[in-house]
Amino acid sequence: MADLKKWDVEDPKFWESEGKKIANRNLWISIPSLLCGFAVWLYWGIITVQMLNLGFPFAKSELFTLMAIAGLTGATLRIPSSFFIRLCGGRNTIVFTTALLMIPAFGTGIALQDQNTPLWVFQLLALLSGFGGGNFASSMSNISFFFPKKQQGLALGLNAGLGNFGVTTMQIVVPLFMTFGAFGALGGDPMTLINSSGTLIGKIEAGSQTWIQNAGFVWLLLLVPLALVGWFGMNNIKTQEVSPDIGNPISAFSKIIFMLLIGFITAIFGLWLMLPESANGSGFGVPKEIVLVIVIASTVLLLKALPGEIGQSLKRQYKIFNNKHTWVMSVIYTMTFGSFIGFAAAFPLAIKVIFGYSHLMVDGTMTHDTINPNGPSALMYAWMGPFIGALIRPVGGWISDKVGGALVTQICSVVMVASALGVAYYMKAAYASATPEEFFVPFFILFLVLFAATGIGNGSTFRTIAMVFPKEQAGPVLGWTSAVAAYGAFYIPKVFGEQIKATTPEYALIGFAIFYGVCVFINWWFYLRKSGEFYNP
Repeated sequence: MADLKKWDVEDPKFWESEGKKIANRNLWISIPSLLCGFAVWLYWGIITVQMLNLGFPFAKSELFTLMAIAGLTGATLRIPSSFFIRLCGGRNTIVFTTALLMIPAFGTGIALQDQNTPLWVFQLLALLSGFGGGNFASSMSNISFFFPKKQQGLALGLNAGLGNFGVTTMQIVVPLFMTFGAFGALGGDPMTLINSSGTLIGKIEAGSQTWIQNAGFVWLLLLVPLALVGWFGMNNIKTQEVSPDIGNPISAFSKIIFMLLIGFITAIFGLWLMLPESANGSGFGVPKEIVLVIVIASTVLLLKALPGEIGQSLKRQYKIFNNKHTWVMSVIYTMTFGSFIGFAAAFPLAIKVIFGYSHLMVDGTMTHDTINPNGPSALMYAWMGPFIGALIRPVGGWISDKVGGALVTQICSVVMVASALGVAYYMKAAYASATPEEFFVPFFILFLVLFAATGIGNGSTFRTIAMVFPKEQAGPVLGWTSAVAAYGAFYIPKVFGEQIKATTPEYALIGFAIFYGVCVFINWWFYLRKSGEFYNP
């Protein structure tokens, strides 16, 4: 499509005559592209469950590292991705970053064909699947420029909410596609389940055949046509406010690759500092919180130090860091989206580990390795949480457009505190029981409430950002806050893994509840207090 030299959606006449049609076309191409990004980024939550069911020779803690690696990389790549639109243009960015997803999708399919594939190969593929996590920042920044302020809550809620359906779509599609040889001889041979598995439609008994490699291959069916549709259907907005000097497509793609490489380098260094030697790390055991600070700070500083046009442009866009509300909204957005994406990544394996095993006292020691024949199938239930969180997000944006973003966020924060504490109670009871399935229903219902609150609150934060920040800063701020919040996909699975290893999984949810309580106060102080700078925006 042609580049747009004029773009003024705040002018009602321009919006009705030209803008609306173009904006909606770009939105509806952006959504499925983002959906695939989320699917490829987070499919390790499902793949690792099936790897356990097939007897892949990896410890549970090593499988949790795959989700953590993908989470850290995807979040880190959001930092450079936040600035792609201005430097490279919307169409160029969305098309190229969507095409990059083909690399981890194809590689994962190949690697999963052999149980003897070494751990480092899966770690590398988890690293590359971070492409999908980074795509959110550029996608949201791009869509924010296409719609007027008064419609950004709904538009961004649709892009993020339906894009987040990639998590749910993946959690439904992958288990189903693993049940048959969808790609014939090209897809490789099946494997035999040693533990029962499941899909949306029911349980699959041990001894059944499964094609786990389809978890990667299936996404190529969407990614190839989406790259083509994006190229011929999307637009670059070449105005001074959005993307004034993007050059030709090859130049734009080169900038994207170079900036993504910086994110990969800092993420790899952080992972090396944190992971044990058995998982190909340094063995230094650097705390994850320190690793996050090192990775974020080094990524921001390295990007700013780039010479020429990129460095100069980033210095201008880094002005968002002088605005205190950038940091305030980063915390609040982490509460909503960070929780959503982190729980989506950890939920399947958490169900499997807590309810799929009986927790028995043997010779005075609590053990957690006996298969529970009555345990619920993680692959049958896990999709429902992300489904609700994503489905309800546009509703959160729509309600916030009517009554104010901060008020909706406040209500959601309180609900998240209560539901997280409830989940913690039932997790503790289940992890100390020989029949943990007795506690599954209340645990599951409260977790669904938690997912719903993250979804509504996520939509409400978009409205707040659109009202607090000027137009030229709103896009980069959306990208930056989404980058910070996306570390939830790294942090939450890591915390779950550590607390499950310590036999105290409930501590994870108690800690999250305390954080949500802090966010209740922060949101009230800055946006609901009558004397605040932006009262109830």
